[in-house]
Amino acid sequence: MRAPLTIYLAAPRGFCAGVDRAIKMVEMALEKWGAPVYVRHEIVHNKYVVDDLRAKGAGFVEELDECPDDRPVLFSAHGVPKSVTAEAKRREMIFVDATCPLVSKVHIEAERHHANGLQMVMIGHAGHPETVGTMGQLPEGEVLLVETVEDVSSLTPRDPERLAFVTQTTLSVDDTADIVAALQTRFPQIVGPHKEDICYATTNRQASVKALAPKAEALLVVGAPNSSNSKRLVEVGARAGCDYAQLIQRAADIDWRALEGIRTLGITAGASAPETLVNEVVDAFRARFDVTVEVIETAVENVEFKVPRILREVVA
Repeated sequence: MRAPLTIYLAAPRGFCAGVDRAIKMVEMALEKWGAPVYVRHEIVHNKYVVDDLRAKGAGFVEELDECPDDRPVLFSAHGVPKSVTAEAKRREMIFVDATCPLVSKVHIEAERHHANGLQMVMIGHAGHPETVGTMGQLPEGEVLLVETVEDVSSLTPRDPERLAFVTQTTLSVDDTADIVAALQTRFPQIVGPHKEDICYATTNRQASVKALAPKAEALLVVGAPNSSNSKRLVEVGARAGCDYAQLIQRAADIDWRALEGIRTLGITAGASAPETLVNEVVDAFRARFDVTVEVIETAVENVEFKVPRILREVVA
């Protein structure tokens, strides 16, 4: 007799519209120009997705100087500094920008504030490609990075009364609210975004984890170790009362010993993890337990982003 296990499946989970679009763009580029097409940085942070695209003929590089001039290159969904676009133009490369439109919105916001003479504060993770891309929209020194509430006290802006802030789109909603509060306390004049920068998908995935965490003895987040939004889901689950919250890339990573004797389990997936991997994890539990699946749905997503015209035009 297999022990009973209730799996609470978070909804929404997995792919967001920006990730969906970016992957589709690589596939369309391969269709249009043939292999190889190059992608600067992992198109999205997921090994399974990257390996699948590599098998179809995409080459992944960290910098443009690893690309030949005569093959198309795509920029990842995380966005790139302006210097990268400038370099691609200088080399007369065919380039396609797969930056998520919600990240582009943050770039435009930062430029608008800069044009109005404000220095920017960016709430984000140092070294994350999205943060590097956003900070790279403005000249050196125009964007100050803060990662924690503590960082706010050591900020030394040019003029404390001429500041605005933007955030990385994949942060923890709660942590960011604390940092924003600290910024507003220290710099009462600071200008914030019209609408929160943290994207709808990050917000929705965190909300569904908060809803299922109290019901589940353990939480598994399917996602990559370099995926910011996936790592945040683990933290949100742990904070919402899930004693055991772990990030796994796929079913092979499940630590069965740690899950011995559980009767309830929550499963979700980061915004760059395909549903195939979620099914693989659920199947692994079905093989060992008598599984009942309950979906905990906290929002319905129907966002879709268009791909750029260059990919919709057929090669003459």
